Amino acid sequence: MSPINDFSITYEALNEEDTFSEGDTITGTLTFTLKKETKVKSLFLKAKGDANVHWTEGSGDDERSYSAHRRYFKLKENLVAGNDKGTVLSQGVHCFKFRFQIPQGDMPSSFKGFHGKIVYMLEAKMSRSWRWPTKVQKEFKFVSKSFPHSSQVMCPNSGSVDKKMGVFSKGQVEMSATVNRNVCCPGDTLSVFAKIHNSSSKKMRPKFSLQQKTVYRASGSTNTSDKSLCKMVGDTITLNSEETVSCQLKIPADVIHTLHNCEILSVDYYLKVYLDIKFAIDPEVVLPVIIVPSSFATLQPGEAVGPYPAGAVGGPSYSDFPPPAFPVGPYPLPTGPGAYGYPAPDPTQPANTTSGYNNQWPQQAAPYGFPTAAFPSPSVQHQAPTAPPLFQQGEELPTYTSLFPSSHDTFGRTGSDPKS
Repeated sequence: MSPINDFSITYEALNEEDTFSEGDTITGTLTFTLKKETKVKSLFLKAKGDANVHWTEGSGDDERSYSAHRRYFKLKENLVAGNDKGTVLSQGVHCFKFRFQIPQGDMPSSFKGFHGKIVYMLEAKMSRSWRWPTKVQKEFKFVSKSFPHSSQVMCPNSGSVDKKMGVFSKGQVEMSATVNRNVCCPGDTLSVFAKIHNSSSKKMRPKFSLQQKTVYRASGSTNTSDKSLCKMVGDTITLNSEETVSCQLKIPADVIHTLHNCEILSVDYYLKVYLDIKFAIDPEVVLPVIIVPSSFATLQPGEAVGPYPAGAVGGPSYSDFPPPAFPVGPYPLPTGPGAYGYPAPDPTQPANTTSGYNNQWPQQAAPYGFPTAAFPSPSVQHQAPTAPPLFQQGEELPTYTSLFPSSHDTFGRTGSDPKS
């Protein structure tokens, strides 16, 4: 029976979100209890960040696997120096404090998907002669200070489609769609407007969906995963009619922001507005959406994200520690129920080698667990609001600039050069 009990890692949180970024310092304690005096060959602790993707295609003799790995950093601290004779630790409770500073660099945020993940980890390992090593791991959530390239930020917030019906129906359908903004943070609400001219012989229903697209890359191949984060359905639009409809979609609070700084994995978002028509290909308008970290949520319209070039690391560190001595809001939106006829989505969604009996640091809460985004439940009943329609039938759909007049884009830049 092993003499080692309660082998665990705790660390101090820097903020309410329990996240870390480039340049931040992680301080904590490795704690364990020895039932008896024990000789240890080595005891060390690592901090590391890795991205991995893996998937298989085909079956049987045609099955092929694809894998890729990227390491962003690895730091190691020896808590007990390794030697041939070993180090004898006394019986009782032992606490080893540690401190790592995350390197600067363009590193992606933590992420877990179906075919890959980006994980930042603390790992401790104790080795003894002729025994299996004792290990413990603890994840911490990393949020990158990098943000999408300015050319990606300046993406269209409106679009249109004109579709002639097929052999099972006559006429055509025209639809234009606009979103109030396409740069936002987790937990924000998007207001979407669609103007539909149905001059066909078919009834149809407008649908709105916020999609997350993840692309995994390995060995020159790609694997794409597309899932809906939230979806809403409008009322039926009768034939030979013209209507303007709107809805509000709330971005889940736990989604990762747009991720473009990992070679083997990327995450994008887009808003899909489409018409559900029986026995016909659904016409749709796709509007890209960029989700930036919540730390940008305090920005005011026209205020720049920071003085850092696109894709670069920037912003102050959360850490209040000096460098270690050893190597190592956008525009206001309605918050009530969705506009006429659409329900609002449900809310969701060098080394320290001290040890002793009275040197324990307080236990910390478990790190970020990457819960799955919550979807609005169709079984929940909502009351439609009694407010009058935002737009009358036949009225032209407003443009984004008419709703929110400003000479600046969302990140405070002016002019037509996306790199300014």
